[in-house]
Amino acid sequence: MESRDRVPLAATIPSSCLHEIFRAAEVRERETGTEVVKLHVGDPYFDPPAEVADALHAAIRRGDTKYTSVEGVLELREALVEKLSMENGLDTAVSRVFVTPGSAQGLTALLRSIVEPGAEILLPELHWPVHLQQSLFAGFRPVFYPLGPGFRPDPEAVLAAGTPRTRVLLLNSPANPTGVVLDADTVHRLLEIAREQGWQVISDEAYEHYVYEGEHTSVAALERDVPVAQRIVHSVYSFSKSAAMTGYRLGYVVTADDRTADAMRVVQEAGIIAPSTPVQYAGIAALHARSAIESNAKLVSHNRNELLPPLRDAGLLAELPAGGWYALLDVRKTGLDAETFSSRLLDSKGVAVVPGAGFTLRPTLGDTGRVLSLDSAPWARSLIRIAFCGSPELLDIGVKRILDFVRDLAAE
Repeated sequence: MESRDRVPLAATIPSSCLHEIFRAAEVRERETGTEVVKLHVGDPYFDPPAEVADALHAAIRRGDTKYTSVEGVLELREALVEKLSMENGLDTAVSRVFVTPGSAQGLTALLRSIVEPGAEILLPELHWPVHLQQSLFAGFRPVFYPLGPGFRPDPEAVLAAGTPRTRVLLLNSPANPTGVVLDADTVHRLLEIAREQGWQVISDEAYEHYVYEGEHTSVAALERDVPVAQRIVHSVYSFSKSAAMTGYRLGYVVTADDRTADAMRVVQEAGIIAPSTPVQYAGIAALHARSAIESNAKLVSHNRNELLPPLRDAGLLAELPAGGWYALLDVRKTGLDAETFSSRLLDSKGVAVVPGAGFTLRPTLGDTGRVLSLDSAPWARSLIRIAFCGSPELLDIGVKRILDFVRDLAAE
């Protein structure tokens, strides 16, 4: 038998639960010939602004298809600096802004730019599975901070979760999968703790424009008056959500300081050489399509306000999510765990949802960073995640089928 020590590190990292249900939905459609109501995937039903496609096409036609700098097209980065200042309150420079092939690649590159041997990263105990994968690939050892009522982090509990090896605190607001929006006081205290402890902060703000209760606070905005060399907050953004450009693969990273920017240039050069040039011109057009971005947010807000309340009224949803594209349901009243509930729901009603245990994976690592075993939080085994960014017609059908399924189980 091959020694565990010779198994590639990547081969020990778990596949995301999101892809497992994605494949299961595809198999059901192929076997039954009927369309699955896809509440498992965060892909919007609305399209990017027309200007985006026009800009992409124009860039290709005029020959803007050559390499750019590793950081990206200067015109786009200058527009991003302006956007970040006007909308997010960030004070940055083009030299610290990196265009990336989606925010997921940007997060991976950023983590590789700041990792140290043996370093730990603090992740929320209920997290986007890709955050865990990215941390493991970069070489971080994950530690999970607890979430309190409503899945909101308590700053003092975050502090208590840290260890002498902690180097990074990851924040995600609005959050996937919880929909939690961090208030300004919480953000301020978390940043204060990170600075006191010598941690860096990564702020994933992919859902920045989808806030239904409260206001979005960009963590790095609280560092405007801090000298650049002393800043600790790195920010990550996406065009996928606000401009519905999921398939374009376009995001951007803002590093806190110049030292991290220097490291990020090397990581980007080694990983991608440069972002797609035509797609970057599409991004410039998207930044100018403010009305479309505001309209997109209203469409998802309508879904949340009009179509999710029946789930709350049925006791499956504690409260409507304050932000983002997802809601966490608790199906313990049915007597089924989430895995069984999701599988039977797909088979009997043709609705795909994601079991929540996959959002609480806790790996045990060996000395070399390989994953030796995996476990999930017992309290999450009754949770399922649904996406409410899809068409209102299909979301309405999906919600009604979930409620029908719950009634069928009660009748049994």
